[in-house]
This record gives sequence, C-alpha cells and structure tokens, in this order.
Amino acid sequence: MTRKTFGRAAAALAVAGSALLGLSGTASAAQGAPYIGDGYPNNSQAVWCVQHNINHFIGITTKTDRPAPLAEDGLWGPKTKAAVEWIQEDAYVDGQKLQVDGIVGPLTGDMIMGEGYQYGNGEQDSPCWPYIPTTFGG
Repeated sequence: MTRKTFGRAAAALAVAGSALLGLSGTASAAQGAPYIGDGYPNNSQAVWCVQHNINHFIGITTKTDRPAPLAEDGLWGPKTKAAVEWIQEDAYVDGQKLQVDGIVGPLTGDMIMGEGYQYGNGEQDSPCWPYIPTTFGG
C-alpha cells in the first residue's frame, strides 16, 4: 500500500469512526455544524465530506460543465471552493436560490447532503452527518 493510499484509507477510517461517535448525540447534530469555506476553521473531516459528496454528484450529474473530480484530501483550497460554487450555480433548495459564494452553509449543505453521498443522503446514518451544516432536523 502506497503512502498516499494509506493516508486516504486512514482518513476515511477516521471519518467513519468519528461519525459513529458523533451520531450518539442528538438527531439534529448537523444543524450545529460550522460553516465550511474561506475564513472558517474548516475541520478536515468536514472538508473531506464536502469533497466526497461533490465527487459523487459530479459522477451522477448530467450537467455538461461539471468540474474534474476533487482530491479527497480534507484540505480546503481553490479547487474545492470552485466546486462548491459550481454546485451553487442554478441550484434551489426549498425554493431558495443558493448564493454563489463558495461557502458551505445550511442551504448548500442541504444540497450537498441531499444530492451527494450515495449512502444515507441527508440522513443521520451518513458518516458526514455531524460535519456538514444543514437545515435537516431530527
């Protein structure tokens, strides 16, 4: 196993393990998750969840202007921000147009969780539930 592959596997395992611990709290944990983006602390597990969910969406979308898949490295940078902005373009959540600002707040989080992770989309059994800010309640 290469160092890079080992690092990715370790990061995925850490996210899954942390999510199991995080899910023992209240059902509305995602409502308290901090925003993700420029100027925010950006927990690496939260950024990984954003990258992973966007990569899933990139793989299933019929949009022709989709970006290249992101490196799922847990690091916030210009490519992750641009992919968030791409998700926000022409997107509506609960009838509200998303602001294209590259920041993952509750409405963008709803979009990412609802359209992204292929297992437990927007639900508490998603390992990303505690890390992505959403309006989803328990």
